[in-house]
Amino acid sequence: MGDFRVRLNEALRLSVMAVAGLVCLAAGDAVCAQVPVAKTMLVEPPAPLLPATLGGLHREAEGDSGDGLGRLDAAGLSAQDKAVVSEDGLKRFAKSKYGNSNGKDFWVFVDVSVYRFMDASGAISAYDYFKKPGMRSEKLGDEAVSSGKDLLVRIGVNVVREYFYIPAREMMLSKELIEHLPKVSGTAGMAPLLPALLPAKGFDAESVRYALGPVGYAAMGGVLPADVVGFDKSAETVTARSKSGGILTLVLYPTPQIAGDHGRAIAAAMNQQVSAGKSAGTVKLRREGPLVAMTSGSWSAVDAQKMVEGIHLVSELTYDKPMPLEFHAEVRKTYSLLVSIAIFCGIAGLAAFVLGLFFGGGRALIRVMQGKPAASEPEFLRIDLRGSLGKRLGGPES
Repeated sequence: MGDFRVRLNEALRLSVMAVAGLVCLAAGDAVCAQVPVAKTMLVEPPAPLLPATLGGLHREAEGDSGDGLGRLDAAGLSAQDKAVVSEDGLKRFAKSKYGNSNGKDFWVFVDVSVYRFMDASGAISAYDYFKKPGMRSEKLGDEAVSSGKDLLVRIGVNVVREYFYIPAREMMLSKELIEHLPKVSGTAGMAPLLPALLPAKGFDAESVRYALGPVGYAAMGGVLPADVVGFDKSAETVTARSKSGGILTLVLYPTPQIAGDHGRAIAAAMNQQVSAGKSAGTVKLRREGPLVAMTSGSWSAVDAQKMVEGIHLVSELTYDKPMPLEFHAEVRKTYSLLVSIAIFCGIAGLAAFVLGLFFGGGRALIRVMQGKPAASEPEFLRIDLRGSLGKRLGGPES
């Protein structure tokens, strides 16, 4: 009886499966596609920005403080700071204190915050924003500055802010943290082109400020109205102060058309300031493709004109396959090869002539000294084979 029930259940199960299959075939793929299919995806968590220990000091909190902008309150930033890191493309951040504990109390040695951005451009903009006047340069990471107990470091797409409650082993702790931070490769780690267009001489390096958004640009002392720059069109700016007090502003746009529109808007805004009695100093504006260069402040008219005319946007093209050699280079190589062959043949011919003259003339001189003719040598030039040939043929010897 038990075997019968088992067989009956098996038969019913197979019948239901067969009917379901026929229904799917009859209804088509539309009905079958509505059947949910469970999928399992494994997502590898990102590497932590802060280590559990740093120079023997233990971390106060476990795990990163946040993986985006939703928990920026945990970073202890002001409203302006939040706006700047947001427009710079913040991706992740972590914040914690490091120190020692006896089980009850926790003695803090250093407070560390790490901000990881989408690319190096955002990190450079945030680094310039956090950098304060009077901070001295340090040899750490890609760039670093310090002042008192504060240390600011940029490593690729990461910006690190450290505050040392007990100044000790600052450099050792910072180097250990730099080694721990996850690295980035590809185009995300490439530095932006715009700051490299600044002249190498005549400017205060500490005054350079790179901005990607209106809040950061205004906070870093931008001279243009932020609403006419065109940050909504993916504009990027760099501002630098010359040693004479003049200010140079460079704005780079995605296309020359956008640069033309905003260049005219910038010129109109500066003219309005002059009409309103607000002096902006010596203003010279020039556009080259997607780049707009403008001077303001205490420039002489000649220096300002020379400055904007001396800045050029260099376009770099890359290809997936190597470029062929230029035609004139190939012609030059062929010409050099033929000249080398001709010189070699001339030297070889001259050497043969000199050697022939030396050995032939010497031999002729020796013959003359022996009383023999210099130009004839019959016993050497004629071979007499008549006797040997006659023996071989059986004839008489001659």
